[in-house]
Amino acid sequence: MRLTALTIILSFLIFTAQAQSNYVRLSTQKGNILIMLYDNTPNHRDNFIRLVRKGLFKDQEFNRVIKNFVSQGGELDETILEREKLNPGNPAERLAAEIRPDRFHKKGALGAGRDENPEKSSYFDQIYLVEGKIQTDAELDEIEIKKGIKFSAAQRQDYKKIGGIPRLDQDYTVFGEIVKGLEVAEAINKADTDQHDRPLKKESFTLTILNRKEAEKLIRP
Repeated sequence: MRLTALTIILSFLIFTAQAQSNYVRLSTQKGNILIMLYDNTPNHRDNFIRLVRKGLFKDQEFNRVIKNFVSQGGELDETILEREKLNPGNPAERLAAEIRPDRFHKKGALGAGRDENPEKSSYFDQIYLVEGKIQTDAELDEIEIKKGIKFSAAQRQDYKKIGGIPRLDQDYTVFGEIVKGLEVAEAINKADTDQHDRPLKKESFTLTILNRKEAEKLIRP
């Protein structure tokens, strides 16, 4: 109980220090998730806020849930690629990658989906929440060698303590993270799915932009 209280207090202190950041509430039938958007991925942050304000993420759904990997929401790859195939005269619209070494795929990270384009540019309206799994030093060492990247001591600690998907690092843009409601994201990722990873029961969500006072109220111990 003491540890839980301390964790909540620390989260609140971190939140206060990062109060200049933007926050969104992801409301689901299983509960609410508070997400902080990173300021050093400004194009993804601003695009996301714009789409939320337009209502694109109102009564959306997690349409692909892969256990111990990610919970994906927004437009499906197949829908996007089929639309582009039907309009070959129009170049594919993507959001330029904002991949930073300090933004990584720890559990609870918010990432932008994409296809296999060489620029690693993101879809405009597809997001995912990272679930992942606990990593070992040996697994992280192997990924470093394979991908030619280096995990910081703090990143290793997160991957070994809470888990994530380090093999996606430096290939997809991570532009936010869950600061409260991680247990809700875990519950969503455990949803029963069909052979195409689509939830058997609709897992809907709505996103709302929060002002500072609204976000403080949610995170306050």
